[in-house]
Amino acid sequence: MSEQLPDGGAELSAAEIEALDARWSSAWTPGEVARRLVGLDAPWCVAAGWALDLFRGRQTRAHGDIEVAVPAAGFPEVRDRFPGYHFDGVGSGRIWESPTPEVLAAVHQTWLRDPATGNYLLDVFREPHDGDTWICRRDETIRLPYRDIIHRTPDGIPYLAPELVLLFKAKHARPKDQADFHGTLPYLTPGQRGTLASLLTQVHPGHPWLTDL
Repeated sequence: MSEQLPDGGAELSAAEIEALDARWSSAWTPGEVARRLVGLDAPWCVAAGWALDLFRGRQTRAHGDIEVAVPAAGFPEVRDRFPGYHFDGVGSGRIWESPTPEVLAAVHQTWLRDPATGNYLLDVFREPHDGDTWICRRDETIRLPYRDIIHRTPDGIPYLAPELVLLFKAKHARPKDQADFHGTLPYLTPGQRGTLASLLTQVHPGHPWLTDL
C-alpha cells in the first residue's frame, strides 16, 4: 500500500466517528460471511478479534465489526460477490465512496456498505502478497504461504493464525487487544508462542508481551 493518501474522500468528524458503532451494528457474523464467500477461489480468512474467538472455539466478547483478509489481487472476486452493495475505501480517518484504483492502492481497508441503510457489514483487508505467499504489511520481509497461515474451524470457517492476529494487535495494545492476548495465550502451542515471540522481537522489539511469552 502507498504511504501517501490520495486527494478526496471525506474526513470523518468526531460525531461521525462516534456514530460508527451504530453503523456497524448490523455487521455479519463469521458464519454469515463464510456462507457468502463459499467457493471463492482467492484464499481468504477471518482476521482480528473474531479470528481469535474462532481459534478458541467460542465467542469471548462483543465485536463491533468483522474483518476478513484477502490477497489484494483477489479483491475483485470478493467485490463481485456483493452486487447491490458498495465498498468504501478507508484510511487515516477518511472514507472514499466508490474508491478509484489509486485510493485502493493507498489504503488496505474496504468497508462493505448497504446503500439502503448506510450501515457497514464487513471490513475487507486487501493484503500485499506474491502469488500464493502472504506478505506482512508491517514488515515485508515476513512472508508465509497462505496454506500455512489460514486455519479452519470444525465447520470450515477460515481464520488467520492466532500468532499473526496478535502480532497486528501488538502495535496499539488497546484494552481489548490486551484482553485478547491474555485470553488467547493459554491456548497457544509452544510453537505458536515461539513464532509470536520471534515476530514481536522483529517488528516490535522490547514489546511487553515478550515477557509473558
